[in-house]
This record gives sequence, C-alpha cells and structure tokens, in this order.
Amino acid sequence: MRNWSIARRLLAGALIVQLVFFCLAGFALQDRYAEHLRASRLERLKSEIYLLMAATELDAAGRLQLPATLAEPLFALPDSGLYASIYNPAGSEQWHAASSSGRQLPVLPRLATGEWQFTRTTVAGVPYQSAAYQVRWAIGGKAQTLLFAVHEDERPFLVQLGHFRGLLWWWLGGAGVVLLLAQGLLLRWGLAPLRRVEGELALIESGAQNGIQGDYPPELAMLTGRLNSLVEQERVRQQRYRDALGDLAHSLKTPLAVLQQSRDDPDYAARVQEQLERMNRIIAHQLSRAAARGSQALGVMLPLRPVLERLLAALGKVHGHHGVVFTLACDPELAWPLDEGDLYELCGNVLDNAGKWAQQRVQLSVSVAAEALILRVDDDGPGFTDAAAALQRGVRLDESVPGQGIGLTVVADIVAAYGGSLQLARGELGGAQVLITIPARLA
Repeated sequence: MRNWSIARRLLAGALIVQLVFFCLAGFALQDRYAEHLRASRLERLKSEIYLLMAATELDAAGRLQLPATLAEPLFALPDSGLYASIYNPAGSEQWHAASSSGRQLPVLPRLATGEWQFTRTTVAGVPYQSAAYQVRWAIGGKAQTLLFAVHEDERPFLVQLGHFRGLLWWWLGGAGVVLLLAQGLLLRWGLAPLRRVEGELALIESGAQNGIQGDYPPELAMLTGRLNSLVEQERVRQQRYRDALGDLAHSLKTPLAVLQQSRDDPDYAARVQEQLERMNRIIAHQLSRAAARGSQALGVMLPLRPVLERLLAALGKVHGHHGVVFTLACDPELAWPLDEGDLYELCGNVLDNAGKWAQQRVQLSVSVAAEALILRVDDDGPGFTDAAAALQRGVRLDESVPGQGIGLTVVADIVAAYGGSLQLARGELGGAQVLITIPARLA
C-alpha cells in the first residue's frame, strides 16, 4: 500500500467511506421502515378490536351475542391470516371468528382491566403479531370481564419487509457504484495537471523542451516554478562547465607556447617555474568557476558579514605590502540565500582586482534594496578604461598587472546564475566601482 498511487489511495479511501456510510444508512432505513410497518399493523389490530367491541352484545343471561356478519370480512374466511377470539377471565374461549377454526393460536396471559398488550410469538411454525385488550362489560344489573384478542399472520409482513430490504440494498449498491465512478472521473480530472507535469518532465529528460511550459492551477504553480528554477540551474551549471573547459584550454595555450619557445633560453628553468605557477593559477580559477553553484531555490540563509570579514582579512595580507586598506560596511544581522563558495568567488575576484589597482583604499558595501542584495566595491585607482572589454574572457586591460583576465568573467557568470546584474562604473572614491545586484529568487 506504500507504493500505491495518489489516485488509488483516494479511490480506496472513498470506497471505504462509502461502504461504511451506505451500510449505516441501509441498516438505519431498514430498521426504521420495519418499525413503522410493524406499528401500522399494530394500529390496525387495535382498530379490529374496537370493531369487535362495537359489535359485541350481552343477552339477559350474560351470554355473548355477535352478528353473523362482521364489518371485517377476513374474519369470515378460513386461513385468511386475520383471526379473532373473545375470552372470559378464566381463559376459556367464549367466541372465535370463523377464520380461526381448526387453527392453534397464541395463548395470551391475563391482563388488568383496561390494559393493552402487543406480542410477537410463533405457534406451530407460524409467526403471529397479536393485540389483546381486557374490558369490564356491564349490562343491566350484570357485568362480565372479557378479553378481546386479534392475531395476524406475520409471514406477509416478513415478505413485504424482505422485498423492501432487497430493493433498499439494490438501490444503495447501485448509488454507491455510480458515486464511486463519479469520484473516479473527478479524481482523474483533478489529477490531470499532475499527469501533464509528468509528461513535460519526460519531455525535458528527452531534451524535447527546456522547461515546464504549461499553465497550471495555483496549487501547482509554485511547484512548476521551482522545477523550472532547478532545470535552469542545471542548464547554467552545465554551460558553466563547458565554458570553464573552453577557457581553461584557451588560457593554457599562452604558457604552453612560452615553454615551447624558451627551450634554448639559459633561464629556461626559471621560465618553466613561472609558467607552471601561472598555469596553476589558471587551473585554480577555472575549477573554482566551474564549481560555482548559483542560485538555489531551496537554499539556506547565509550570514554575510562573518564570511566577508574572513575574506578581507586574507586579502589584507596579500595586498598589505602595497599599503592598501580594505573596509567593510555590512549589517551584522544581514543574511541571504547564497552559497558560501559563490560569495567567496564573487567578492574575492572583485576585491582582488580592486586591491591590484587601488592606491590606498578599497571599500565593500553590502545592503538590501527592493528585495535584492546589493554588493558595491569601490577603489581609489584609475578606474576602468573599457568596461565592456573588462567583462570579456581572457581580456586584460593592462598586461603590467598579474592575472589571466578571467576574474570578472567568473563574477559575471556567477551573477547571471543567480539571475542578477553586474555593472562597472566610476565610484565614489574616484576609481572603479563594481555594482552587483542579486535578487532574492529566480523568476
């Protein structure tokens, strides 16, 4: 049952609920109908007793006198199913209807005067419903106590009740089947968006489409949006690996060419060591760039200030001999859904570039505006001579400064993976300004 589909679980639950409901409803209706039918028959028996009492007379000697023809014709028909008797207080029968001839009827107990009794008994295999009433009969100066009893064969009643039960359960069963089919159709219609999502995911896996494109109900809109974000992240990550490999191959061409051309150089060993160090730096850059994770739809909040303080402390040691001072303006409580490695790569590349060009000061400011994280790096260096060229892979604006020309490219790729923006301009300190904007979530 653990591996049952949602539709099967809902149908099984609906079936159980319907079975319980229809069984309870069926038994309740069946008992209520039987009670109503039995009560109506007992009222009829009471009416028959009243008719007998109205037709009964006593003569001067106190003997019963009843007309030859009674108002109820069934009393005159043998085995009609309706039988009547009149008893004296001693229990001996004084009168019985013609329908009772030769039939063994239920024996009734003594009653108090004015008392009714209703019983259900079986005699000689025949079930009966009986009504009895005892009265004190007086005429002239004489009085006599009489017990009037009417018995009805219960078998027609049981047949009628059985017929009703059969119809009741047949209709309830039919209604249950129809309702279950209707619920199955409703479930199929209600779960259709999930099947569409499944179909689109299959198309994404096969490469037929790049994301979930259908219009879905509000309950699934967030799910499909997150799935599209995950698909986009995976696509960007794959593109990042391809770009990193291409950049790595391109960046290694120059040091390899230098090594090939410097074989006869007396300082060949020094040049080899220099180019190996350069190749190590290139590989380290490209590996860190390829490992950048990008925006995470389910990422945790990262406290920014502790990470940035550690980064600035490391860069201060690297560029401290140039007299460059790094300052930080960041709320201690500020946190953002960023990967720590991406934050190191973003700010590390930008701050390292700024430290290379700055005269005395590099300032990092971190804030939040319009539901976006703002990272701003200012330095007091000469600034960018060509902002567009600075973002191209492998392009260096000044060959006199160490580097491979890929730092800002890495930054631009990471910012794009987060759905943000990167701007290069002249800053407040008179030098370059790098402005990075990262939204809270991918659209």
